[in-house]
Formats: sequence, structure tokens, C-alpha cells
Amino acid sequence: MRVSLTAALSVALLSTPALAQDWQATLDAARGQTVYWNAWGGDERTNAFIAWVGQQTSARHGVSVQQVKLTDTAEAVTRVISEKAAGQADGGSVDMIWINGPNFLAMKDKGLLHGPFVATLPNAQYLDLSPASPNSVDFTVPVDGMESPWRLAKFVFNYDSARIDVPPATMAAFIDWAAANPGRFTHPDPSNFMGATFLKQALIELTPEVAVLQQPVTDANYEAATAPLWAWYEALKPNLWRAGKAFPENQSVQQQLMNDGEIDIAMSFDPASTAGDIAQGLLPDTARVFVPEGGTIGNVSFVAIPFNAANRDGAMVVANFLLAPETQAHMQNIEVLGSFSVLDPAKLDGDAQAAFSGLPTAPALPTLEALGPTLLEPHASWMTRLTAEWAQRYTR
Repeated sequence: MRVSLTAALSVALLSTPALAQDWQATLDAARGQTVYWNAWGGDERTNAFIAWVGQQTSARHGVSVQQVKLTDTAEAVTRVISEKAAGQADGGSVDMIWINGPNFLAMKDKGLLHGPFVATLPNAQYLDLSPASPNSVDFTVPVDGMESPWRLAKFVFNYDSARIDVPPATMAAFIDWAAANPGRFTHPDPSNFMGATFLKQALIELTPEVAVLQQPVTDANYEAATAPLWAWYEALKPNLWRAGKAFPENQSVQQQLMNDGEIDIAMSFDPASTAGDIAQGLLPDTARVFVPEGGTIGNVSFVAIPFNAANRDGAMVVANFLLAPETQAHMQNIEVLGSFSVLDPAKLDGDAQAAFSGLPTAPALPTLEALGPTLLEPHASWMTRLTAEWAQRYTR
């Protein structure tokens, strides 16, 4: 079923006359603009989705989108910093950035962002913007309306159901599972993001006071918070692949080990990747997804608008379009992108909910409900300290 974006907007606008007037002024100013969206260009399905967004906003609002493909988000941040240093307060070359974490913090702290603007987007009505929502916090940094969410990522495990009937239900349960199945599990080296995330997921479950992880790490809080983690890892390590003496370089290498039948469990930060990889022959047809009880680490991808964006109104129109239920359902389609929606299902009407429930499925594609709660990332300083200690303990 197709959701009418125009109808969705009308409901929002009619209920808030001031917003209706302001948003119409934004639409009028945006018409004819080309938005230079600086976004990582390393995934062809994402690139195709961005191209589709541009086709839609052009047809509906006269706003074109030109993707500036980045290898590193810092490239765009550096351009904005250089423009500010040169006194270029308007007419900047970057209209919108796909941004997260440290790059967002750097731009926010340096006054390089336009906003707050999220509350002015009509489709923000579909978001959970409560203080603890992943839409409101970016790696422990409050968003404060300075960036708008558009896609959700969550840490998941995948396993070969031909070899495993019941995967570990918790991170703690990996100890008994690995002892019963020695050599059949490993994780990427924690110098890689995925390996570090594995440690952080275990830390969140095992630490006695999880709230402390939202604060910067200190000498005073580190030892007590991590002692259960290292005790758990010491029990797990001897039963890892190659007796825990070697680790795959990254997620792709670990996935190949699973496809080759060397291990039975791997991991990903994309819940839809297992179904996609099966379709490409990169995983066995029997691969399935699971998450530990209580949920897993997740984070939201955001878009931000620099303070001196030349096409600011157009960027706001694109950010709003990204939040339309119709757009989010199209994005979540496994045949399109497969990224899970940032919208709150409880805020969607019947037609919008039907658009999501009618999406194609696959045996290895989990439902949003099956993924459980999204747990907030610890403060970035915890990852730095964890990975350094792991290297000190386990590399020679």
C-alpha cells in the first residue's frame, strides 16, 4: 500500500498553522535549488537510494539532490571549517552531510551547524524525540535539533541454523556455548569497529552500573565497570577460533569464515545484511539473525546542515522527505536498501503501518520487534580505553 506524503504533510500542517506558514515559505524558497549532499559513497545500494530521493524531491518540490561521494566524512567537515576560517558565512559548498559521532560533536562545538531545525520539519511528528531516544543522542552527545535522523543501524549476530539449534541468549551465555563448541566462534580484532562493538555489547550487559557508560571514562570508574567484562572474556577466549590466538581482520573476513564453514556465528551492524548476503551467495541459505536478550547497541544515521549552506531551504526539504513514512518504508524494503526506519511505529497511522507490514520478507530478515530495544552507544572514550587494554592484554 502506498502512503500519500502529501496527505501526511497536510495533517501536520493543518494542525499547526504557524508551522504551515513557515514550512510553505521554506518550500517556496527551496524550489529550484540543488542540494549538495555530502555522504559516504562506498555502498552502491545507498548511493542508489540517495539518487531516488533526488528524483522524488525534484518531482514533488523542484529540489534536486547531487551526492558528493565521500570516503571519509571528515572531508566535508574540513571544507566547512576552511570556509568559516575564510569568513564565508553564506554560499558554502556543503548543503547537507551524512554525519555521526565525533564529526557531529566537532561541528556542533565549533558552531558550524545550522539549527536547531528538526522541530520545524513537519515529518518530525513521527519521531520519538524524548531525551533518551537514539534520535536525540549521538554517541552520548545531545542532538539538540541540530541534525535529523534518517536510518537506524543495530548490532546483530548471525548464525548457521544448520549447525546451531539455539544460539546464545545472552552475552554471558557465550561462555557455555563456546565451551560446548570450541573453535566455532570468534570476533574481529577490536582495532576494527566491529570487534570493538562486540566488547562494548558485552560491557553493557555485564557492567554493574550501565549508566556510567554514558559519561566519559575515568581512572576512578573504569576498573569497577570493566572487571566483569575481562573475567568473562578470560573464560571465553580459550574456546574461540584458533584458541583465541588469532582474530579476523574485520567483519568481511569473519563472514567468509562462516561461509566456509569454519565458524558458526558472525556479527554485523546491519540487521538486513544477512538476507542480502545470502542473496549474493556470501552466506549459506541457512544463515539467520539473533540478538541477545535485552537488545543491542544501535545508532542512528543523521543528516546535518552546515551554518553557511548555500541551499539551506532545499536541504531542509530533503531532510523532511527522508522522514516521510513513505520514504522510510521504501528505504526499509530489502530489495531497495534494507535499513530499518527511525520512525516510532506508535506514531504512524493505519496506512503507514500497512506500508511497513507489506514490505517483502526473507527468512533471514528479522522484524523490528525481534531486534528488541536499541541500546545507546557508550561514550566514545570507553571504546578507546577498552580496545587499548584488549591490545595490551592479548597481543604480543
